[in-house]
Amino acid sequence: MATQETTYGIHAVQTLLKTAPQRIKCLFILRGRLDQRMQKIMSAAQSANIKIDTVDRKKLDAMCEGNHQGVVATVEAGKSLLEPDLYELIKQVDGDPLILVLDGITDPHNLGACLRTADAAGVHAVVVPKDNSASLTETARKVACGAGESVPLIAVTNLARCMKKMQEMGLWISGAAGEASQTLYQAALNGPRVIVMGAEGSGMRRLTRETCDELVSIPMQGIVSSLNVSVATGVVLFEVCRQRAN
Repeated sequence: MATQETTYGIHAVQTLLKTAPQRIKCLFILRGRLDQRMQKIMSAAQSANIKIDTVDRKKLDAMCEGNHQGVVATVEAGKSLLEPDLYELIKQVDGDPLILVLDGITDPHNLGACLRTADAAGVHAVVVPKDNSASLTETARKVACGAGESVPLIAVTNLARCMKKMQEMGLWISGAAGEASQTLYQAALNGPRVIVMGAEGSGMRRLTRETCDELVSIPMQGIVSSLNVSVATGVVLFEVCRQRAN
């Protein structure tokens, strides 16, 4: 298991400095970049006694595969959360838990975007199957804009079994499916809730779909038959937020 990870990008590094500065081993800053956002990052790093190296762009480019925006952090690998951690987290939620399940999301860009949306909607944890799923790569962390550090991501061996366990704990499971006759605006999405989103094109796997308590659809008005999974996730999660607020 890797003992060190790389986090890059302004938002991702800012969030890490705010939530877990003790994990940062070294901060690499683009030489000559002295704008206000970078100065804030350097100030926070200095306050936390984090080593800062100023390097050229070639060095930063070699450290990561995406747009680093002039800042890269080498980070002590975080603790991998396991299935029992999910159930303990649900028990400790003050109020109604909201869990997002992503079934078969293999693109790290989509995973990162879903994590960012989940953070904005107050999701308590994101659950993915251990196989056939994107993991929290550097790319996913960058796209998540810091949500990779704030929202627990838990990979489980048997997704259907995990869903059944959450049902036993009192959570109602709503799966998004284009063919569902009930729209998310007709469904009651408040209370302890699990939202399940499937992969683009293929959707949820059969067993995942069968384990859901209900299926809901997003009504489409134009000629496009489906939305990007991260956009669809946002639509569903914020309908949950709207209903909870009411």
